[in-house]
Amino acid sequence: MAEKEKIEIHRGLKRIYFERSATSDIDGKAGTLSYRGYSIHDLAVHSTFEETVYLLLHGELPTIAQLADFTATLIAAKTLPAEIISLITLLKSAHPMDVLRTAVSALATYDTSQDTVTKGIHLTAQVPMIIAAHQALRSGKPIPKPDDSLSHAGNFLWMVTGKKPSPDAAKLMDKDLILHAEHGTNASSFAARVVIGTEADLHAALTAAIAALSGPAHGGAAENVMRMAQEIGTPENAAAYVKDKRAKGDAVTGFGHRVYRTEDPRARHLRNGVEKLSREMGQPHWYEILQAVTAAMQPYARFGVNVNLDFYAGAIYYLSGIPPDLFVPIFAAGRVPGWVAQCLEQQRANILIRPLTEYNGPEPRPYQPIVSR
Repeated sequence: MAEKEKIEIHRGLKRIYFERSATSDIDGKAGTLSYRGYSIHDLAVHSTFEETVYLLLHGELPTIAQLADFTATLIAAKTLPAEIISLITLLKSAHPMDVLRTAVSALATYDTSQDTVTKGIHLTAQVPMIIAAHQALRSGKPIPKPDDSLSHAGNFLWMVTGKKPSPDAAKLMDKDLILHAEHGTNASSFAARVVIGTEADLHAALTAAIAALSGPAHGGAAENVMRMAQEIGTPENAAAYVKDKRAKGDAVTGFGHRVYRTEDPRARHLRNGVEKLSREMGQPHWYEILQAVTAAMQPYARFGVNVNLDFYAGAIYYLSGIPPDLFVPIFAAGRVPGWVAQCLEQQRANILIRPLTEYNGPEPRPYQPIVSR
Protein backbone atom coordinates (compact mmCIF):
# COMPACT_ATOMS: atom_id res chain seq x y z
CA MET A 1 0.00 0.00 0.00
CA ALA A 2 1.43 3.36 -1.03
CA GLU A 3 2.36 5.67 1.79
CA LYS A 4 -0.06 8.57 2.08
CA GLU A 5 1.38 11.93 1.17
CA LYS A 6 2.10 14.08 4.20
CA ILE A 7 0.03 17.23 3.97
CA GLU A 8 0.75 20.41 5.90
CA ILE A 9 -2.32 22.56 6.45
CA HIS A 10 -1.99 26.34 6.54
CA ARG A 11 -5.40 27.46 7.76
CA GLY A 12 -6.46 30.77 6.28
CA LEU A 13 -3.53 30.35 3.83
CA LYS A 14 -1.35 31.91 6.53
CA ARG A 15 2.30 32.32 5.47
CA ILE A 16 1.46 31.04 1.98
CA TYR A 17 2.86 32.95 -1.01
CA PHE A 18 0.71 32.22 -4.06
CA GLU A 19 2.06 34.88 -6.45
CA ARG A 20 4.50 37.75 -6.92
CA SER A 21 3.23 41.34 -6.86
CA ALA A 22 4.66 44.75 -7.70
CA THR A 23 1.78 46.81 -6.29
CA SER A 24 2.61 47.05 -2.60
CA ASP A 25 5.32 45.81 -0.25
CA ILE A 26 4.37 45.10 3.36
CA ASP A 27 6.99 44.24 5.99
CA GLY A 28 5.00 43.26 9.03
CA LYS A 29 8.03 42.84 11.28
CA ALA A 30 9.57 46.20 10.44
CA GLY A 31 6.19 47.92 10.13
CA THR A 32 6.66 49.37 6.65
CA LEU A 33 4.42 49.76 3.61
CA SER A 34 5.13 51.04 0.12
CA TYR A 35 3.13 51.36 -3.09
CA ARG A 36 5.23 50.47 -6.16
CA GLY A 37 8.40 51.37 -4.28
CA TYR A 38 7.18 54.63 -2.75
CA SER A 39 6.98 54.78 1.04
CA ILE A 40 3.49 55.24 2.40
CA HIS A 41 4.89 58.07 4.51
CA ASP A 42 6.00 60.02 1.43
CA LEU A 43 2.70 59.40 -0.33
CA ALA A 44 0.62 60.37 2.71
CA VAL A 45 2.53 63.62 3.21
CA HIS A 46 3.26 64.71 -0.35
CA SER A 47 0.89 62.95 -2.75
CA THR A 48 -2.82 63.17 -3.57
CA PHE A 49 -5.34 60.40 -4.02
CA GLU A 50 -5.58 61.12 -7.76
CA GLU A 51 -1.81 60.82 -8.12
CA THR A 52 -1.75 57.65 -6.02
CA VAL A 53 -4.49 56.06 -8.14
CA TYR A 54 -2.45 56.82 -11.27
CA LEU A 55 0.61 55.25 -9.63
CA LEU A 56 -1.24 52.05 -8.74
CA LEU A 57 -2.87 51.66 -12.15
CA HIS A 58 0.09 52.67 -14.33
CA GLY A 59 3.09 51.76 -12.20
CA GLU A 60 4.72 55.21 -12.17
CA LEU A 61 3.93 58.64 -10.74
CA PRO A 62 2.38 60.94 -13.36
CA THR A 63 3.83 64.04 -14.93
CA ILE A 64 1.90 67.31 -14.60
CA ALA A 65 0.28 66.73 -18.00
CA GLN A 66 -0.53 63.08 -17.28
CA LEU A 67 -2.09 63.94 -13.93
CA ALA A 68 -4.21 66.70 -15.51
CA ASP A 69 -5.51 64.30 -18.17
CA PHE A 70 -6.10 61.56 -15.62
CA THR A 71 -7.97 63.89 -13.25
CA ALA A 72 -10.16 65.09 -16.12
CA THR A 73 -10.98 61.48 -17.00
CA LEU A 74 -11.83 60.73 -13.38
CA ILE A 75 -14.10 63.78 -13.15
CA ALA A 76 -15.87 62.87 -16.40
CA ALA A 77 -16.64 59.42 -15.00
CA LYS A 78 -18.52 60.79 -11.96
CA THR A 79 -21.91 59.95 -13.39
CA LEU A 80 -24.33 57.12 -12.78
CA PRO A 81 -26.84 55.82 -15.33
CA ALA A 82 -30.44 56.68 -14.54
CA GLU A 83 -31.18 52.96 -14.15
CA ILE A 84 -28.58 52.69 -11.37
CA ILE A 85 -30.16 55.65 -9.57
CA SER A 86 -33.51 53.86 -9.87
CA LEU A 87 -31.95 50.70 -8.44
CA ILE A 88 -30.46 52.61 -5.51
CA THR A 89 -33.85 54.23 -4.90
CA LEU A 90 -35.46 50.81 -4.82
CA LEU A 91 -32.87 49.62 -2.28
CA LYS A 92 -32.59 52.82 -0.25
CA SER A 93 -33.61 51.11 3.01
CA ALA A 94 -30.87 48.48 2.68
CA HIS A 95 -27.44 48.59 4.32
CA PRO A 96 -25.00 50.78 2.35
CA MET A 97 -22.63 47.87 1.68
CA ASP A 98 -25.47 45.81 0.21
CA VAL A 99 -26.45 48.74 -1.99
CA LEU A 100 -22.85 49.28 -3.08
CA ARG A 101 -22.33 45.61 -3.94
CA THR A 102 -25.54 45.43 -5.94
CA ALA A 103 -24.98 48.71 -7.78
CA VAL A 104 -21.40 47.83 -8.77
CA SER A 105 -22.60 44.52 -10.14
CA ALA A 106 -25.36 46.24 -12.11
CA LEU A 107 -22.93 48.83 -13.51
CA ALA A 108 -21.31 46.09 -15.59
CA THR A 109 -24.30 46.33 -17.92
CA TYR A 110 -23.59 49.98 -18.69
CA ASP A 111 -19.77 49.99 -19.04
CA THR A 112 -18.95 49.03 -22.62
CA SER A 113 -15.18 49.42 -22.28
CA GLN A 114 -13.11 46.31 -22.91
CA ASP A 115 -10.07 47.72 -21.07
CA THR A 116 -9.57 46.89 -17.39
CA VAL A 117 -7.72 50.14 -16.60
CA THR A 118 -10.52 52.22 -18.12
CA LYS A 119 -13.13 50.28 -16.19
CA GLY A 120 -11.03 50.74 -13.07
CA ILE A 121 -10.98 54.52 -13.52
CA HIS A 122 -14.74 54.49 -14.04
CA LEU A 123 -15.29 52.50 -10.85
CA THR A 124 -12.89 54.66 -8.83
CA ALA A 125 -15.13 57.61 -9.75
CA GLN A 126 -18.47 55.81 -9.52
CA VAL A 127 -18.15 54.01 -6.18
CA PRO A 128 -18.16 57.30 -4.19
CA MET A 129 -21.12 58.43 -6.31
CA ILE A 130 -23.08 55.29 -5.37
CA ILE A 131 -22.37 55.86 -1.67
CA ALA A 132 -23.36 59.54 -1.88
CA ALA A 133 -26.49 58.88 -3.94
CA HIS A 134 -27.70 56.25 -1.47
CA GLN A 135 -27.03 58.54 1.50
CA ALA A 136 -29.03 61.36 -0.09
CA LEU A 137 -31.93 59.16 -1.18
CA ARG A 138 -32.35 57.42 2.17
CA SER A 139 -32.25 60.83 3.86
CA GLY A 140 -35.02 62.15 1.62
CA LYS A 141 -32.72 64.69 -0.02
CA PRO A 142 -31.86 65.33 -3.67
CA ILE A 143 -28.60 63.83 -4.89
CA PRO A 144 -25.96 66.59 -4.86
CA LYS A 145 -24.16 67.37 -8.08
CA PRO A 146 -20.41 66.79 -8.11
CA ASP A 147 -18.30 69.90 -7.59
CA ASP A 148 -15.50 69.71 -10.14
CA SER A 149 -13.58 72.46 -8.35
CA LEU A 150 -12.96 70.10 -5.42
CA SER A 151 -10.49 67.25 -5.20
CA HIS A 152 -11.75 63.67 -5.43
CA ALA A 153 -11.73 63.43 -1.63
CA GLY A 154 -13.23 66.88 -1.13
CA ASN A 155 -16.02 66.17 -3.57
CA PHE A 156 -16.75 62.88 -1.82
CA LEU A 157 -17.12 64.69 1.52
CA TRP A 158 -19.36 67.32 -0.08
CA MET A 159 -21.64 64.76 -1.67
CA VAL A 160 -21.94 62.55 1.42
CA THR A 161 -22.40 65.29 4.03
CA GLY A 162 -24.02 68.04 1.93
CA LYS A 163 -21.47 70.52 3.27
CA LYS A 164 -18.46 71.99 1.50
CA PRO A 165 -15.44 70.72 3.46
CA SER A 166 -12.71 72.97 4.76
CA PRO A 167 -9.33 72.60 3.01
CA ASP A 168 -7.98 70.77 6.08
CA ALA A 169 -10.94 68.36 6.19
CA ALA A 170 -10.63 67.63 2.47
CA LYS A 171 -6.89 67.03 2.82
CA LEU A 172 -7.44 64.66 5.73
CA MET A 173 -9.99 62.65 3.76
CA ASP A 174 -7.56 62.62 0.82
CA LYS A 175 -4.90 61.18 3.12
CA ASP A 176 -7.35 58.60 4.44
CA LEU A 177 -8.14 57.42 0.91
CA ILE A 178 -4.43 57.18 0.07
CA LEU A 179 -3.76 55.08 3.17
CA HIS A 180 -6.62 52.70 2.29
CA ALA A 181 -5.79 52.46 -1.43
CA GLU A 182 -3.80 49.21 -1.46
CA HIS A 183 -2.68 46.59 1.04
CA GLY A 184 -1.61 43.37 -0.63
CA THR A 185 -3.77 40.29 -0.86
CA ASN A 186 -6.05 40.82 2.10
CA ALA A 187 -9.39 39.01 2.02
CA SER A 188 -11.14 41.39 -0.39
CA SER A 189 -8.17 41.71 -2.77
CA PHE A 190 -7.73 37.94 -2.82
CA ALA A 191 -11.43 37.51 -3.56
CA ALA A 192 -11.06 39.92 -6.49
CA ARG A 193 -8.06 37.98 -7.83
CA VAL A 194 -9.90 34.66 -7.55
CA VAL A 195 -12.82 36.02 -9.57
CA ILE A 196 -10.78 37.86 -12.22
CA GLY A 197 -8.67 34.70 -12.50
CA THR A 198 -11.71 32.86 -13.85
CA GLU A 199 -11.70 35.41 -16.72
CA ALA A 200 -14.77 37.13 -15.33
CA ASP A 201 -14.85 40.91 -15.80
CA LEU A 202 -13.70 43.64 -13.44
CA HIS A 203 -17.20 44.45 -12.16
CA ALA A 204 -17.64 40.82 -11.10
CA ALA A 205 -14.27 40.87 -9.34
CA LEU A 206 -15.02 44.09 -7.46
CA THR A 207 -18.48 42.84 -6.54
CA ALA A 208 -16.76 39.90 -4.84
CA ALA A 209 -14.24 42.22 -3.18
CA ILE A 210 -17.02 44.42 -1.76
CA ALA A 211 -18.83 41.32 -0.50
CA ALA A 212 -15.66 40.19 1.28
CA LEU A 213 -15.08 43.64 2.76
CA SER A 214 -18.64 43.74 4.14
CA GLY A 215 -17.78 41.04 6.67
CA PRO A 216 -16.96 42.55 10.09
CA ALA A 217 -13.80 40.43 10.41
CA HIS A 218 -12.31 42.36 7.48
CA GLY A 219 -13.77 45.85 7.22
CA GLY A 220 -15.74 46.56 10.37
CA ALA A 221 -13.07 47.89 12.75
CA ALA A 222 -13.54 51.63 12.09
CA GLU A 223 -17.22 51.52 12.97
CA ASN A 224 -16.55 49.42 16.07
CA VAL A 225 -13.81 51.77 17.34
CA MET A 226 -16.23 54.69 17.54
CA ARG A 227 -18.78 52.45 19.23
CA MET A 228 -16.08 51.57 21.77
CA ALA A 229 -15.15 55.25 22.30
CA GLN A 230 -18.79 56.12 22.93
CA GLU A 231 -19.10 53.24 25.39
CA ILE A 232 -15.98 54.39 27.29
CA GLY A 233 -17.35 57.94 27.49
CA THR A 234 -14.40 59.73 29.10
CA PRO A 235 -10.60 59.27 29.00
CA GLU A 236 -10.61 58.34 32.69
CA ASN A 237 -12.67 55.22 31.95
CA ALA A 238 -10.30 53.85 29.31
CA ALA A 239 -7.92 51.94 31.58
CA ALA A 240 -10.73 50.08 33.37
CA TYR A 241 -12.40 49.31 30.04
CA VAL A 242 -9.21 47.78 28.62
CA LYS A 243 -8.51 45.86 31.83
CA ASP A 244 -11.99 44.37 31.78
CA LYS A 245 -11.72 43.41 28.10
CA ARG A 246 -8.35 41.72 28.55
CA ALA A 247 -9.52 39.90 31.69
CA LYS A 248 -12.32 38.37 29.65
CA GLY A 249 -9.95 37.48 26.84
CA ASP A 250 -11.73 39.85 24.46
CA ALA A 251 -9.91 41.81 21.77
CA VAL A 252 -9.78 45.59 22.00
CA THR A 253 -11.06 46.98 18.70
CA GLY A 254 -8.49 48.80 16.58
CA PHE A 255 -5.50 46.85 17.91
CA GLY A 256 -3.64 44.02 16.25
CA HIS A 257 -3.24 43.17 12.59
CA ARG A 258 -2.90 39.98 10.57
CA VAL A 259 0.42 41.22 9.12
CA TYR A 260 1.95 43.94 11.30
CA ARG A 261 3.77 43.08 14.51
CA THR A 262 4.48 46.76 15.13
CA GLU A 263 2.21 49.79 14.93
CA ASP A 264 0.47 49.98 11.57
CA PRO A 265 2.65 52.45 9.61
CA ARG A 266 -0.46 54.17 8.27
CA ALA A 267 -1.87 54.97 11.71
CA ARG A 268 0.43 57.89 12.54
CA HIS A 269 -0.85 59.92 9.60
CA LEU A 270 -4.43 59.76 10.82
CA ARG A 271 -3.55 60.20 14.50
CA ASN A 272 -2.43 63.78 13.97
CA GLY A 273 -5.46 64.42 11.78
CA VAL A 274 -7.87 63.18 14.43
CA GLU A 275 -6.27 65.40 17.06
CA LYS A 276 -6.56 68.49 14.88
CA LEU A 277 -10.05 67.71 13.58
CA SER A 278 -11.45 66.88 17.03
CA ARG A 279 -10.27 70.24 18.34
CA GLU A 280 -11.55 72.05 15.24
CA MET A 281 -14.98 70.49 15.79
CA GLY A 282 -14.98 71.34 19.49
CA GLN A 283 -14.95 67.65 20.46
CA PRO A 284 -11.39 67.01 21.73
CA HIS A 285 -12.59 64.28 24.09
CA TRP A 286 -12.77 61.74 21.23
CA TYR A 287 -9.07 62.09 20.54
CA GLU A 288 -8.33 62.03 24.27
CA ILE A 289 -10.33 58.82 24.73
CA LEU A 290 -8.47 57.14 21.87
CA GLN A 291 -5.11 58.18 23.29
CA ALA A 292 -6.12 56.90 26.73
CA VAL A 293 -7.00 53.52 25.19
CA THR A 294 -3.65 53.48 23.40
CA ALA A 295 -1.84 54.14 26.67
CA ALA A 296 -3.77 51.37 28.43
CA MET A 297 -2.88 48.95 25.64
CA GLN A 298 0.84 49.79 25.70
CA PRO A 299 1.81 46.74 27.84
CA TYR A 300 0.52 44.46 25.07
CA ALA A 301 2.66 46.04 22.34
CA ARG A 302 5.49 43.61 23.09
CA PHE A 303 3.17 40.80 22.03
CA GLY A 304 2.60 42.43 18.63
CA VAL A 305 -0.77 43.93 19.57
CA ASN A 306 -0.47 47.48 18.30
CA VAL A 307 -2.77 50.19 17.00
CA ASN A 308 -3.94 49.81 13.40
CA LEU A 309 -5.24 52.20 10.73
CA ASP A 310 -8.92 51.79 11.54
CA PHE A 311 -8.38 52.89 15.14
CA TYR A 312 -8.24 56.50 13.95
CA ALA A 313 -10.19 56.29 10.68
CA GLY A 314 -13.55 55.89 12.41
CA ALA A 315 -13.04 59.04 14.45
CA ILE A 316 -12.28 61.04 11.31
CA TYR A 317 -15.49 59.88 9.65
CA TYR A 318 -17.54 60.49 12.78
CA LEU A 319 -16.16 64.00 13.25
CA SER A 320 -16.87 64.72 9.58
CA GLY A 321 -20.57 64.04 10.19
CA ILE A 322 -20.63 60.71 8.36
CA PRO A 323 -23.07 58.02 9.60
CA PRO A 324 -21.34 54.94 11.11
CA ASP A 325 -22.79 52.53 8.55
CA LEU A 326 -20.89 54.44 5.82
CA PHE A 327 -17.48 53.80 7.42
CA VAL A 328 -16.91 50.52 5.56
CA PRO A 329 -18.19 51.90 2.22
CA ILE A 330 -15.62 54.68 2.57
CA PHE A 331 -12.96 52.00 3.03
CA ALA A 332 -14.21 50.52 -0.25
CA ALA A 333 -14.08 53.89 -2.01
CA GLY A 334 -10.41 54.17 -1.11
CA ARG A 335 -9.54 50.56 -1.91
CA VAL A 336 -10.97 50.42 -5.46
CA PRO A 337 -7.64 51.31 -7.18
CA GLY A 338 -5.82 48.66 -5.15
CA TRP A 339 -8.37 46.04 -6.13
CA VAL A 340 -8.03 47.08 -9.76
CA ALA A 341 -4.22 46.93 -9.59
CA GLN A 342 -4.41 43.42 -8.12
CA CYS A 343 -6.79 42.36 -10.89
CA LEU A 344 -4.46 43.76 -13.56
CA GLU A 345 -1.60 41.70 -12.16
CA GLN A 346 -3.74 38.58 -12.12
CA GLN A 347 -4.76 39.13 -15.75
CA ARG A 348 -1.20 39.70 -16.98
CA ALA A 349 0.02 36.30 -15.81
CA ASN A 350 -3.25 34.54 -15.16
CA ILE A 351 -3.56 31.11 -13.64
CA LEU A 352 -6.79 29.83 -12.14
CA ILE A 353 -6.53 30.02 -8.35
CA ARG A 354 -7.43 26.56 -7.09
CA PRO A 355 -6.09 25.63 -3.62
CA LEU A 356 -6.70 22.19 -2.13
CA THR A 357 -8.31 20.92 1.05
CA GLU A 358 -7.41 17.70 2.82
CA TYR A 359 -10.35 15.35 3.15
CA ASN A 360 -11.11 14.30 6.75
CA GLY A 361 -14.64 12.94 6.32
CA PRO A 362 -15.99 9.37 6.62
CA GLU A 363 -14.04 6.42 5.20
CA PRO A 364 -15.46 4.78 2.04
CA ARG A 365 -18.80 3.14 2.76
CA PRO A 366 -21.49 1.36 0.77
CA TYR A 367 -24.54 3.17 -0.48
CA GLN A 368 -27.74 2.06 1.28
CA PRO A 369 -31.05 2.23 -0.63
CA ILE A 370 -33.48 4.60 1.04
CA VAL A 371 -35.80 1.76 2.11
CA SER A 372 -32.94 0.24 4.12
CA ARG A 373 -31.90 3.37 6.02
